[in-house]
Amino acid sequence: MMRMSTSRGIFISFEGIDGCGKSTQVKLLVEYLNQSGNETTMVREPGGTKISEEIRDILLNRHLDNICDRTEALLMTGSRSQLTNEIILPYLKKGLNVVADRYYDSTLAYQGGGRELDLEWLIKLNHFATYNLDPNITFFIDIDPKEAQKRKNQEEDRIERAGIDLQARVRNAYIELAQRFRERYVSIDGNASVNTIHEKIINEIKMKQLIK
Repeated sequence: MMRMSTSRGIFISFEGIDGCGKSTQVKLLVEYLNQSGNETTMVREPGGTKISEEIRDILLNRHLDNICDRTEALLMTGSRSQLTNEIILPYLKKGLNVVADRYYDSTLAYQGGGRELDLEWLIKLNHFATYNLDPNITFFIDIDPKEAQKRKNQEEDRIERAGIDLQARVRNAYIELAQRFRERYVSIDGNASVNTIHEKIINEIKMKQLIK
């Protein structure tokens, strides 16, 4: 059930395992929305504000392998809370749209499914951290972890280095989340072409009458 919706700006989030192609789709969607007269800004997680970027540096540091799972979850939600308070909510209240490259579902998938922390506890933690803000729609770009591994062409961060088994658990968690929150989730085959995925995203947004 939606906990909160905005009557002005539209909040769209993208989710998926590392290497699924969601960041490409985020950029394409933001460009499309702005060109079509729907003023939109993009945010990423973790990060997006000075404080959140500092937390990101800690979370993804390849040399900090001893960060425990609960600390990871708390740092993620702390970064998210700052981003929500400082950027997302003010933009939405101004009537501007926000597209997020990850939001709280990432914690439910990575720290819940991947790190096997208690999912219900993580949901409550994120209720608090995000001021009860839900995306209006969430696009889950689904792809097999082995295929995603082939696409990577840069040095892996701390979480990516955890390996394909973690990514497999994360993917399974996303599939379960897509069922649990099916009123806002749209699952998309990440094996399709970039243009095909982009067109599907636009069609879904138009069908739900989220943009003019």
